[in-house]
Amino acid sequence: MTTEAPWRRLVAEFLGTALLVTAVVGSGIMATTLSPDDIGLQLLENSVATALALGALILIFGPVSGAHFNPVVSAADWFLGRRTRTGLTARELGGYVAAQSAGAIGGSILANLMFALPAVEWSTRERSAGHLWLGEVIATAGLILLVFALARSGRSAVAPAAVGAYIGAAYWFTSSTSFANPAVTLGRAFTDTFAGISPTSVPGFVLAQLGGLLLGVALLLALYPRGGQAADQVLVPHTPASSPATGSAAGGPEAEGRQQQ
Repeated sequence: MTTEAPWRRLVAEFLGTALLVTAVVGSGIMATTLSPDDIGLQLLENSVATALALGALILIFGPVSGAHFNPVVSAADWFLGRRTRTGLTARELGGYVAAQSAGAIGGSILANLMFALPAVEWSTRERSAGHLWLGEVIATAGLILLVFALARSGRSAVAPAAVGAYIGAAYWFTSSTSFANPAVTLGRAFTDTFAGISPTSVPGFVLAQLGGLLLGVALLLALYPRGGQAADQVLVPHTPASSPATGSAAGGPEAEGRQQQ
């Protein structure tokens, strides 16, 4: 994990998650304004903006905090790295989840204010159904598998493009339009717009995402048994201040024995 001061990492997670939710909600509002009669075009506009914004935010904040922006990614990072002492500690996990959740709420409020809407307007969009929960399980499991497979195989440098592309695609191939993020799900309850989700629907989505976390970790361990040894390379490679930037800093085999934090 990055050697940045803990408070800088929390600020990065807060800002990154806030801006991600601002992009999701803001592009949804703009999409309904520009294409009021075409739901398919609205979803296209929303998904493209979200995918591009996510890739850019990973590039901005990745070197500081790892650019998790997602409690399930942080939880997987802690779980997979706990034995090899890579990735997050339990205390850091708590801080990340708090920062991400607060950031998601703030990002939704910011998007509402930018479009002259009430700062907080609880969503009335119900999203409670078994097929939607199944979509969230699949979307979340796929995200976990992608992120940690990239780290384990030494390809974290392509994470901004790969993760952005996956989320953009998952908008279309999952029934739930791929929230895949408990913090973002919480934040989207604060806006009664295209991207919103009713507060009563949030618990079901979060439980499905936790199910996706378990499935994703199980698949990862089946395919990459030593995946936890690269937990400190999520989502982008980090180079310790005391080491030169070599191939091992990108999470390749040379880096697997490195223990930090």
